[in-house]
Amino acid sequence: MSVNAQPVLTQNSGETGSPGFSADAIGAVQPSNGFPGPGPASALATGPAFAPAVSTAFDIEVRTPPEFSNLRELIDRNVGLQRYRALTDLDDSELARLVVLAERDVRNLLGTAGYFSPDVVITQERAPAQHPVVVIAVVPNERTRIADVAIHFEGDIARSGDLDALGQRSAIVRNWRLPEGRGFTQNGWNAAKAEALRGLVVRRYPAGRLTSSLADVDAVSKTAGLSVTLDSGPLYRLGAMQVTGIERYDPLLVTRLVRLGEGAVYDQNQLVQAQQRLASSGYFDSAYVFVDPDSDPLAAPVQVQVREAALQKVVLGVGLTTDSGPRASVEHTHRRIPGLGWRAVSKLQLDRKTPFAQTEWTAIPSESQWRWLALARVERIDDNTLITRGQRLRFGRTQALERTDRSVYAQYDRASVSGAGVGSNSLAQTGDGASLSANYLWTGRYFDALPFPANGYGLGFELGGGTTLGQSRQPYLRTVGRWLGIKSFPNGRLAVRGEGGAVLAQNSARIPSGQLFRTGGDATVRGYDLRDIGVPLPNGGVGPGRYLAVGSIEWQRPILRDGFPGEWENTLFVDVGAVADRPADLRPVAGIGTGIRWRSPIGPLQADIAYGLKAKKLHFHVSVGFLF
Repeated sequence: MSVNAQPVLTQNSGETGSPGFSADAIGAVQPSNGFPGPGPASALATGPAFAPAVSTAFDIEVRTPPEFSNLRELIDRNVGLQRYRALTDLDDSELARLVVLAERDVRNLLGTAGYFSPDVVITQERAPAQHPVVVIAVVPNERTRIADVAIHFEGDIARSGDLDALGQRSAIVRNWRLPEGRGFTQNGWNAAKAEALRGLVVRRYPAGRLTSSLADVDAVSKTAGLSVTLDSGPLYRLGAMQVTGIERYDPLLVTRLVRLGEGAVYDQNQLVQAQQRLASSGYFDSAYVFVDPDSDPLAAPVQVQVREAALQKVVLGVGLTTDSGPRASVEHTHRRIPGLGWRAVSKLQLDRKTPFAQTEWTAIPSESQWRWLALARVERIDDNTLITRGQRLRFGRTQALERTDRSVYAQYDRASVSGAGVGSNSLAQTGDGASLSANYLWTGRYFDALPFPANGYGLGFELGGGTTLGQSRQPYLRTVGRWLGIKSFPNGRLAVRGEGGAVLAQNSARIPSGQLFRTGGDATVRGYDLRDIGVPLPNGGVGPGRYLAVGSIEWQRPILRDGFPGEWENTLFVDVGAVADRPADLRPVAGIGTGIRWRSPIGPLQADIAYGLKAKKLHFHVSVGFLF
């Protein structure tokens, strides 16, 4: 059998990208004439014809080898013959003409999937007193493979010797989606060019464009040579910020949340992060941050458009937690306290075990992102054997950056503990007392993506010191460290968590329970009730302790759908934890279990069932969000 085939050349020019661009289909490849005529189509799987919604002139049946069901669906859904099935007055001669034209249509469709040398046979079959059936029998033969790829650069990125520009060029080449040896498809070709253009305009070059693209397909050798040319245009630097929509709140608020300096190199990710900071600040219902690629490259104005949130807001909530049961809450926000300009968030929450009332006031951030804060809280904690009534006052400063948070504050804590068997001699063991302390907190989050990290780690520590209050004032030192690491593997992720804490003081010091440790529950040691792990008391209850050790290892595996990871995951985990008044008395208890995760719009939703090996009970745990 002889083959008369020539390379296929297609080219597009003038395609551009801009911040927030969407790439359209680029450079469609059309198969050439002269492919081999149809051969025998045996051992073909039959695809269901389109179910007619109305009376039809003919039916269509597509037959391919069983392993090419995707091609069967492609042809069945897109072949041009489908448009004529509703013409009930179609005569035999006209149908014969359409069948002849359909062969080229089928070849074009197969070309988009990378099959440029198929065997295609189209025939008509007619049973007595039935519709004629157009049978499209296809043997795709070998798919065209990528033989070579050439990516060319023009503009500043081609001339610049800057290490950042060189790294950007290397990343575009390295991340090319259709490397040598990969099967050619039209969708893959379009996606590869779109991703290359995205890699150009996302940083330094918002006016970048794809000036030409070429796919050279040789049907004889079944190979394709790909070539694209990317023109970066000039390097862009940020100019002055232009803000619209700010009326109710201090204009400095926008500047300090955006944090984009004049003269900085354009980076779309930085603009997105600035937009997210504005949107998540609570002051704005919507926010948009962008740079016009038609503006002056040497000082492109940063356009910030915001829509302010209402001055006050009330939120009513009801819910259910596995730790505390039914819950109701009311939250009031005042975003600009008269005469002070601070934001006040006050909340009342009612549930069976942990009701509380709290108000927190925060100032707008300074240029260095530090802001003043003040907090007052009263709470009641019922852990079945002990009832703790606590009060807390806090005043200090806090700083939230891209990856790190810091807080420095003074805090007053008071706890009054009651319960069966609690006497004056055992108050120090239950966390009954008051204290005044100075504290420093630091948290670093180095994950690849939030709130759904696949790799990375987070770590944090707390350091505080103070004195107990009352008749006998005694100093104490408190420290806490925590760590979470996530590592991805080909078939899942491993998450390892650890936390440790210590309070150093005289044995007789009456340190309030808010400064001591207890563990157990949804976010600590699953398989146990909230705060169920602590120091055993003479009355059979559990009290807080001065030393804490918690660890967890969890295997997270995607649940596959049609062979691809979906929005759901399955987990297996082991949690351990211990609380004691002396390091030598730490006796870890464990919980084991399994659960599911859902990538919900508001963050990871976790539902776990765990068995506490010491408690010998099953517990169901539900939580939402990624916290560290």
